Amino acid sequence: MNNFALIGAAGYIAPRHMRAIKETGNELVCALDPYDGIGIMDSYFPEADFFTEPERFDRHLDKLRRQGKRKIDYVSICSPNYLHDAHIRMALRNDADAICEKPLVLNPWNLDALQEIEHETGKKIHTILQLRLHPAILQLREKVLQEKRAGKVFDVDLTYITSRGKWYFISWKGNVQKSGGVATNIGVHFFDMLGWIFGDFKGVELQTSRPEKMGGKLFLERANVNWFLSVDEADLPDEALTGGKRTFRKISIEGTDLEFSEGFTDLHTRSYEQILAGNSYGIEDARKSIEIVSQIRRMA
Repeated sequence: MNNFALIGAAGYIAPRHMRAIKETGNELVCALDPYDGIGIMDSYFPEADFFTEPERFDRHLDKLRRQGKRKIDYVSICSPNYLHDAHIRMALRNDADAICEKPLVLNPWNLDALQEIEHETGKKIHTILQLRLHPAILQLREKVLQEKRAGKVFDVDLTYITSRGKWYFISWKGNVQKSGGVATNIGVHFFDMLGWIFGDFKGVELQTSRPEKMGGKLFLERANVNWFLSVDEADLPDEALTGGKRTFRKISIEGTDLEFSEGFTDLHTRSYEQILAGNSYGIEDARKSIEIVSQIRRMA
């Protein structure tokens, strides 16, 4: 059994990490969040120590490390994007591996500094790239890898619309300095998936650039991608509205839709299984998607 700590316990994605820790047979020892209304912890780890101040949480990690009893092996990071870098450093300083949500950091040069800290501490930074474990995505990647025509470049369309209310732009997610903007906040995992399937990043064009939506063209080694990302409900197509849905995702390759609306429920648990088995994704795996969203941000 491994001992875990969790940063960002009140966030949207945190319950998936709690569930993954539980389902892989491990223990959540302590958690941190400035918001203290997190009854969800009772469903998973009611005995975990809880902190609202990072200074006291850091001190607690250090105390556990020095005592040797219940020393933290992994720190799972679900905090706002701009804090990932600092929280990864906190984990490694306390002799623990870091498991961090996307984006690992906001800028590519931050990755180089984190690699230095990995070497200094001997600890590992793992990132959650759960779409790489989705069965439909795995099948598509295999199909692309088996394509025999030399120089074949696929035509791909990506649309992802996830409606958000007025709260979104009051929160850190609406602040480009904290979230990286809409392309980073809701798009980075799609850009990672596309780069993983279609190869090296060649360039990007920006055709739509507003706080609530962005779109353009992405050029990869084996694909030209038309992409559109939005948090504006007005962009939802009729087929989503008719079904009463507030989210719409569509990827088509050469005019054929990729069906991957299902199969997301256990991907975090599978990610943890891979990490614990020594088959995780690390800094270099995250670099391509971070370079893409960083360039989009500079262009915007």
